[in-house]
Amino acid sequence: MEINADTVVVVTGASAGVGRAAALRFARTGAKVGLIARDREALQAVADEIAGMGARSAFTAIDVADADSMFAAAEWFESELGPIDVWVNDAMLTVFSPVIDMTPEEFRRVTEVTYLGAVHGTMAALGRMTPRERGHIVNVGSALAYRGIPLQSAYCGAKHALRGFTASLRTELEHDRSPITVSIVELPAMNTPQFDWARTHLMHQPRPMGTIYQPEAAAEAIFQAARRGIPEYWVGLSTAMTIVGNMVSPALLDRFLARSAVRGQMTKEPVHAGRRDNLEQPVTDLHRTHGRFDDQAKPRAMFVSGNAARAAVIGIGALVCFGIGLAVGS
Repeated sequence: MEINADTVVVVTGASAGVGRAAALRFARTGAKVGLIARDREALQAVADEIAGMGARSAFTAIDVADADSMFAAAEWFESELGPIDVWVNDAMLTVFSPVIDMTPEEFRRVTEVTYLGAVHGTMAALGRMTPRERGHIVNVGSALAYRGIPLQSAYCGAKHALRGFTASLRTELEHDRSPITVSIVELPAMNTPQFDWARTHLMHQPRPMGTIYQPEAAAEAIFQAARRGIPEYWVGLSTAMTIVGNMVSPALLDRFLARSAVRGQMTKEPVHAGRRDNLEQPVTDLHRTHGRFDDQAKPRAMFVSGNAARAAVIGIGALVCFGIGLAVGS
């Protein structure tokens, strides 16, 4: 798909982090961008940035957990910007907490936004794209869609669900011989504001674990997924290592994460008593593209097709087995 000034793109979670970076990436090509998030003031700031690039945008401050609002937003964006070509589901929430310390309401809220919000967005997009028989949907996933880690059970569960949903939808579209395509982009640890505003039950401030990348690296993968129609991208070497490691030895990864991933997701800074979180309401003044780990974040990331990466793993495994067979037989 060629992305240019005639292209209309909708991005959820567009007020901060990866969603904001993705909206700006599409706008740099001249695409018209529809912006969805809960915070009107933050969305206005993104719209102003896009206007500064000479591109058009429109925004609506809604909660992606509200399906009716999402369907109405899709209709309104088409009236303002034109037929939707690309829809990016990025909105997310998380709670840093052991399962035993979470409430059912917290778990439900993370699921409603991170998983069902993407389902609602996909349904809204399909409702507009199907009659025209064209369009592309990008779901923003995570390496944690393959490998759950401690302290983020609700988020990991939602991303696992999103991966399954995306695969099911893809098979339905292929069965119907639909020209509409769907991608999922699996992300590594990102330097976004979520670590400043996510709800936490930890004693110390949360932080991304492992290799950290800037949101622009994810935005480029999202852009290329939409442009090329690749079914799945793995972004960053750490994502590939996590997914492959879980394929090869999940029990070993269990033990590694049990030893390292709790402390690895916390800074040494205590959580202060007045810390605000965005689980139920946005925190306007923290909306920005980058988090507070600029000094540790890589600006670019390699990204590879998930299918190609799996084929490479199988090929290498076959060569290893062949080599072992030759050695034993000689």
